[in-house]
Amino acid sequence: MDLEEQQTLPHSPFAQPIRCIVKLGGAAITCKNELEMINDEILHKVSEQLRQAMISSSQKPPGMDWSKRHRASEICCNPDEFKDHSVIDCSPFIVVHGAGSFGHFQASKSGVHKGQLNKPIVKGGFVATRISVTTLNLAIVRALAREGIPSIGMSPFSCGWFTKEKHISSGDLSSVAKAIESGFTPVLHGDAVFDDIQGCSILSGDVIISHLAAYSKPKYVVFMTDVYGVYDRPPTEPDAMLLKEIAVAEDGSWSVINPKLQNSVELTVAAHDTTGGMETKISEAAMIAKLGIDVYIVKAATSHSLRALSGVLRSSIPNDWLGTVVRSSR
Repeated sequence: MDLEEQQTLPHSPFAQPIRCIVKLGGAAITCKNELEMINDEILHKVSEQLRQAMISSSQKPPGMDWSKRHRASEICCNPDEFKDHSVIDCSPFIVVHGAGSFGHFQASKSGVHKGQLNKPIVKGGFVATRISVTTLNLAIVRALAREGIPSIGMSPFSCGWFTKEKHISSGDLSSVAKAIESGFTPVLHGDAVFDDIQGCSILSGDVIISHLAAYSKPKYVVFMTDVYGVYDRPPTEPDAMLLKEIAVAEDGSWSVINPKLQNSVELTVAAHDTTGGMETKISEAAMIAKLGIDVYIVKAATSHSLRALSGVLRSSIPNDWLGTVVRSSR
């Protein structure tokens, strides 16, 4: 979405700006090298931090997952806890998550991201991809619900979203806005969707966030990843340097402000990643920053992610905070 498109946005369905949008990176909440394996420890910690940051009460509210977990004999949470509990005061926010070890294999194997729904392998892969990503979505919704966050899973495909060359051509947000207005926390995800030109495509969670931010006007956006932020090269390489601050110009171009670099930044994409990897994250973060919204890219389930979620970084970035802030240069 360029500057001209931003200035001609239709009326927003959101009655008022929300507090924040949180992206849960697939690599952070799943074990990316093990097919369809959730990192339960990280997901639990992230859900706990979201409760601490978004719900004002110091006391944990009653859980909302009234179903049994796999191989469990009893339901997760006790509905009777609601009888003597006051209204839950939860800030309005939206969660979007990536797929990690869910969905990428199915999409890559079948070529869903390349289109051609008339091919049986692509049609089968479209179904398989959606089964996988919605399975992960339900697991995340349940994890948040166990922490007392009124989470509601919402799939872009089911909401009628379409793409055109991987950009959103139709993305109705009325259901998302209604969920927020009703006191729920929408949980969206990267999805297989119809495409106006090639038949079908993969809609990245990062692209979804950029679309949501343009209309819901969050105070800030947090990208939670499996590393401390954006580096000048793959973080596994020796001497990889964390980029603390990236400034975005009005034309969408970006430059590293802190630290000062001698060489260019190298961004890599995993072979099975059909959504563009870190390059897409930086590009979409830049689009959000152009709107005057700070974006924090930080390692999930750390003290640094809790600070980002809490909003305390908006006034100033402490020297001991590990992460990357992407903001407008204006």
